[in-house]
Amino acid sequence: MKLYGYFRSSAAYRVRIALALKGLPYEYTAVHLRKGEQSTHPYRALNAQELVPALADERGTFTQSLAIIEYLDERYPQPPLLPDTSEARARVRAIALAIACDIHPLDNLRVLQYLVRTIGASEEAKNAWYRHWIDVGLGALESQLTHDAATGTFCHGERPTLADICLVPQLANARRFGISLEAYPCLLRIEAACNALPAFIAALPEKQPDAE
Repeated sequence: MKLYGYFRSSAAYRVRIALALKGLPYEYTAVHLRKGEQSTHPYRALNAQELVPALADERGTFTQSLAIIEYLDERYPQPPLLPDTSEARARVRAIALAIACDIHPLDNLRVLQYLVRTIGASEEAKNAWYRHWIDVGLGALESQLTHDAATGTFCHGERPTLADICLVPQLANARRFGISLEAYPCLLRIEAACNALPAFIAALPEKQPDAE
């Protein structure tokens, strides 16, 4: 199994967590996003979207972090990354998608680069954009998780799920951009519980071979 990723990529970080939780060994190939390696051959032949991560195994090459994680969960079901009931699975997926579809795409590297290089946004304007969408997204999650009885030690109950796999990289990314997270005590509590686990520790950006 081979994972193509970049140590700072939130999406690749998610897949690293999932692989570590499953205890699955893999070969890591770095794709340096800031050097544009995602847009060069041969990586572009693997992923026409020119994004990371991509996961390759004997069955094929898979893209999009959430699709990869669900593929891994279906093929290697223990420990499960989704709860037992359809209602609980819908809740966990909703939390994960709120991060992966509503927050992350607005604040990822290629969007921020477009704001600066194409639209001509200043560094201050770019950072204001980032802060705005982080505050909108994390504020909603903080309220939801704080007031929902299904929230436990983790986003859902007492074991990490797909929701936590998405939350931890997003908080790490926000912190890297200097965003204050004090307004989100529930999210920070869940993050601390996750980051005490060996799988989350192993997936940390600074522990990757391509870390700078």
